[in-house]
Amino acid sequence: MLAFAEPWPASSAGCPLRFAGDADVTISQASVYPLGSTDAEHARLVRQAAWLVSHTERLFGEAGIGPGQRVLDLGSGVGDVALIAARLVGPSGSVVGIERDPRSIERARARMAEQGLAQVTFVQTDVSKISSDECFDAVVGRYILVFLPDPASVLRSVAGLVRPGGVFAFQETDWTSFREEVVGLPLWSTCASLAAEVLQRCGANTDMGSALPRVFQEAGLPAPVVRVDRLTGAESWLPDCLHSLRPTMEELGLPLDLLGDLATLHERLRREVLALKTTTPMPTIVSAWGRRSSPSAARARVIV
Repeated sequence: MLAFAEPWPASSAGCPLRFAGDADVTISQASVYPLGSTDAEHARLVRQAAWLVSHTERLFGEAGIGPGQRVLDLGSGVGDVALIAARLVGPSGSVVGIERDPRSIERARARMAEQGLAQVTFVQTDVSKISSDECFDAVVGRYILVFLPDPASVLRSVAGLVRPGGVFAFQETDWTSFREEVVGLPLWSTCASLAAEVLQRCGANTDMGSALPRVFQEAGLPAPVVRVDRLTGAESWLPDCLHSLRPTMEELGLPLDLLGDLATLHERLRREVLALKTTTPMPTIVSAWGRRSSPSAARARVIV
């Protein structure tokens, strides 16, 4: 067993850590994305996207997104999901990305220009305030519903922009299994608990992945096709997230000292896993897709 210079509080009876003292301090989700919009966070999003690209491509392919289609991307960030959609729809299709942060849009537009993807455009607005004269073949999103106070309401509102039979395809994480897997790893457990705590205090639903079927149906959509994938290799991803979360953690008064030096956190996480001869987990990724019912299909179901 490795010995750490810092005192790592252990969870008892397999329960995740909870942090007292400032438990009543929260930040309104509507006013802040807890990971910020710095250049470092933009770079982190690109690194994270590299882990997820094959899973997102598979989801979009299974959902039937392809050449010539018009795709609406909710919460585009720096454009990684729009990049995938643009490759699938090709120059005869189009992708409209919705993002409220102007710095992220600037970065996303530059990336599309670098790759010559003229079929991708971005609109600066909140996902709950989208208006468009265009009818889309698909609406997609990755790691966006987790940050919305009422995700079903947003999907319900954009359904009017999607043609009958059009696709809804979303990916979200589920932290339940992640936090269970790291219970026997003191440093990992502390990091996971702190990250989940700050996200939850900012209004995020860290278990949105498992809620996707319910959210789809509350939005008036059919029950989706769901795929669950377990990822490994989070010794880089987790410190990356904590670096971006640090300013918000400080604002909330969470105990950053429990993490020690963030510059060495990656190596300490790696050593803990090696010492216990286990794998490095990541939050489960849940992929869900379904189609908007056509009026004729709805009538047929009523008749039957």
